[in-house]
Amino acid sequence: MNSKNIVFDSELLHTFKKKLKGALFCEVEEDENSDEYRHVQFVGQYEGAEVIYDAIIYTLRLQHELELYEMAEHEAAKHFPDYKKLNYEEDENGNLKALDSEEEAIGLYMAEVIIDLQEEEVVKVKEHIDYDLSEENAIGLDVGLHRESISTKTIEEFIAQFNNGKVTLDDTWYSFHQEEESA
Repeated sequence: MNSKNIVFDSELLHTFKKKLKGALFCEVEEDENSDEYRHVQFVGQYEGAEVIYDAIIYTLRLQHELELYEMAEHEAAKHFPDYKKLNYEEDENGNLKALDSEEEAIGLYMAEVIIDLQEEEVVKVKEHIDYDLSEENAIGLDVGLHRESISTKTIEEFIAQFNNGKVTLDDTWYSFHQEEESA
């Protein structure tokens, strides 16, 4: 990596550390963080230099669901000649508007594809850390963890292990089944 990259900018790093106010990380507020997905930034080392990491940390269950949905979209695009992504809109009360008949058919088809993919366990995911060195102000991390949720404690443990070079990833491939929602 080029040491002139802004990631190594000491002024930017100093400003970021002041923003942390002694905390181990800060959440990126613009993102829709949830129990299964957190977007955080923290300070760490890369090739002997102190840098800012911009990390997306999520559960394997969420990754699995997203991959299932992408595969179902792909199959729907092959099955429906005039396929367009489903666009869920809300009415003035915040309720979802009804889909038109073609959108409803696409949605039902995608649901069937997802069920089939789950039953066949076509999609499998495992813990991983992927680096993105193309970001301008930080080193990007894409982190999938086999946890029920991504809590503050989970993030703190990950950062501590990551910064100490002691992250141990589970090599097991996992497949998940969506739980039935009760009415």
